[in-house]
Amino acid sequence: MIAILAAPTNLGLRPPQPGSVPGCAKAPEALREAGLHRQLMAQGAEDVGVVLPGRYVDDLTTNDGAGGSSTVRYRLRNQDAILDHATRFAARLEQLLAAGRAPLVLGGDCSLLLGAGMALARRGSYGLIHIDGHTDFRHPGNSEACASLAGEDLAAAVGRHWTAVADPEGTGASFAAQHVAHLGCRDDDEHLAEARGALGLVIPASRLRGGHDTSSIAAGAARALEVVGRARDGYWLHLDVDVLDPDHLPAVDSPDPGGLSLQELTELLTRLAPGAVGVQVTVFDPDLDPDGRYALLLADVLAVGLEHLAAGC
Repeated sequence: MIAILAAPTNLGLRPPQPGSVPGCAKAPEALREAGLHRQLMAQGAEDVGVVLPGRYVDDLTTNDGAGGSSTVRYRLRNQDAILDHATRFAARLEQLLAAGRAPLVLGGDCSLLLGAGMALARRGSYGLIHIDGHTDFRHPGNSEACASLAGEDLAAAVGRHWTAVADPEGTGASFAAQHVAHLGCRDDDEHLAEARGALGLVIPASRLRGGHDTSSIAAGAARALEVVGRARDGYWLHLDVDVLDPDHLPAVDSPDPGGLSLQELTELLTRLAPGAVGVQVTVFDPDLDPDGRYALLLADVLAVGLEHLAAGC
């Protein structure tokens, strides 16, 4: 049974402008208003509540000091609040998975992958299919701009980050890199080459797109399933909706051209969701959707694409 869990964190994102906070924390209720819960619950899903985040505070201390001096920083924006939320989120996921439920987590930003990885690592050895318009592979080894976990979640999930988020419980990386498949980044992604060398599979959106012909989607999904099928206990599905082209859904933190169509994403989810133990949906920003039109489109994609979540487990 699908268990719809809201996790409306915005803690892993940078402020959209000084003095403001990211709007993706509003996504679960915007999708509820758009009818997603009604559609899924009519098919037997249940609403299991919410894991609330702490207060968003832009507490980042930059490396640039007065007079050109600098300080070394080994923490993320909202790091303490992220770790607290991840711990509570992981506990809820463990409860749901132990009860035989298939979590459908409505975020929120991509920092949710930290808590999901913690929960799964406690249970066994899982793979990860990371569908995202970006590799999210920024980390201290390749960038001096590390600050926002939502753009660094995949690097942290495979152990390439500061210890606080790369190994939060002292047991190693949440996912073995060879059991991770990334789908959907753009060809000009800054960290594409490194991700390709580190992960089990990386397929950019340009290799998935095919207009009305879904053969590219089918081939990409089959390759991803082969990679995560090597993990002993199953796989988790991460979806950042900025994998969609902004012509179809611009209401995200970092829209980039060259993404998937609504039909292509629906087809991809239809092929990947049945074998997943759970899924998280991230980065939809209702503040950028004032009339709700994109929430309606996204709700329909998710209702169809995730209808058979965990059916094959």
